[in-house]
Amino acid sequence: MAADAPERRPVAEPAPGRLPGNGPIAVVDIGSNSVRLVVYERLARSPTVVFNEKVLAGLGRGIAKTGRLIDQATDQALVALRRFRQISDQLGVRSFDVLATAASRDAENGPAFIAEVERICRAPVTVLSGASEARYAALGVASGIHDPNGIAGDLGGGSLEIVDVRGGEMGGGQTFPLGGLRLQEASDSSLRKAEKIAADLLSADPLLADGEGRDFYAIGGTWRSLARLHMFQTGYPLHVMHQYTIQAGEALEFCRTVARGNIDTLDSIEVVSRQRRALLPYGALVLAQIIRTAKPRAVVLSALGLREGLLYERLSETERAADPLISACEELSFLRSRSPRMVAELAAFAGRIFELMGIDETVDERRLRIAACLLSDIGWRAHPDYRGEQSVAIISNASFIGVDHHGRAYLALAVYYRHFGLVDDALSPRLRELATTRIKDRARCLGAALRLAYILAASAPGVLSRIAIDSVGDRLVLRLPKELATLDGEVVRKRLDQLARLGGMGSAIVET
Repeated sequence: MAADAPERRPVAEPAPGRLPGNGPIAVVDIGSNSVRLVVYERLARSPTVVFNEKVLAGLGRGIAKTGRLIDQATDQALVALRRFRQISDQLGVRSFDVLATAASRDAENGPAFIAEVERICRAPVTVLSGASEARYAALGVASGIHDPNGIAGDLGGGSLEIVDVRGGEMGGGQTFPLGGLRLQEASDSSLRKAEKIAADLLSADPLLADGEGRDFYAIGGTWRSLARLHMFQTGYPLHVMHQYTIQAGEALEFCRTVARGNIDTLDSIEVVSRQRRALLPYGALVLAQIIRTAKPRAVVLSALGLREGLLYERLSETERAADPLISACEELSFLRSRSPRMVAELAAFAGRIFELMGIDETVDERRLRIAACLLSDIGWRAHPDYRGEQSVAIISNASFIGVDHHGRAYLALAVYYRHFGLVDDALSPRLRELATTRIKDRARCLGAALRLAYILAASAPGVLSRIAIDSVGDRLVLRLPKELATLDGEVVRKRLDQLARLGGMGSAIVET
């Protein structure tokens, strides 16, 4: 470019792979340990991340003893924030929120720091109270986990927020000075002393006492690192953090192991960044005390928290009521299917088949069947030999919310069978580990129904809705209208028979 050429600002361009709407939107989270920017594609029930970056500035370090933010931490944070504002400008964000939590709230020089942040970011900063932190964290759990029931806990560098969550209803929240940095300093880096501090604050807490037999939803970078370590130590087949679940007894034993030994000698510790390792034992101590007090069924990791809770609150009541899994699958279908209209017709077609074959479904299994139908054609651009493999990889690792890991296995298996046929030869044994007999059986039946649907409709919309299917005696009968009678053929009959045999039935095709 010539030296005297005018400076050009980035210009928004059409992107077929991006969805229109109110976006992009940016949220900056100034925490006690990290400063993070997340840019989302748009305000939506299932938000998609466009850009995500964090800097471990450690703003909360030293506050427990001095009451002030140290210059080194604030300097590092402000450098990061200048970059974050520039990135947001380049992306053309339409809204820019800045949230600050415990360190900025509690420090004597917090107001001066916040004023400088507002100057750099050209936006007001919302300094959240402990109660507001707890509420937004709980909203994040409600937004990302289908019908949650338990206690949500958000562990930062400076504080721990806990709140009761039942579906979309939030109970009272509480804040404790048990963030990793603060606990490390308050205990003079003594794990024994830190354990006593956590026990004194949490052991008689009435909110935690109401968690018995329910789930504990763990939010925050330290707990995510702890869960990641557990994943790799146990050889878990997926590396998706959201809704990774550890039974309470196993989680308690694991926390004890992490908290009592030399952290750098732990098996697979290399999967945790060096910057995170020092706080890992303190996060483990706090989680262990929560498990002892609350006696939860399991610890469930939530990748969604404060930031996503803010976005969830801004949705309309109708939008909040939408199923986040179905919303995400509808979006992916729109972006990647040959015919989103045809894919949308599959759920009714497959549902009728399940009814005729006597396959019972829970409410959750029904929504998983609908989601699998929406995802059934996302791999069509790949080579035919690899469509199933690519689809399974996408589904297993996609940033879906509102689905646990067993549900992911159902979705991946159904689409696997749709492409590969009803054989397990190419099925990853790691994926099979997540599938119960019931999941696998229903996924095979759905895969067979999808194979029949696609050979009939050839991905054209408006075909399946004109084809009737019912049962006569012990036979599954496909009824083709006269104008579609020529669809009958060897492959159609073979796939119909294969489907019917899964239900112990015969099959027939008739013209109507």
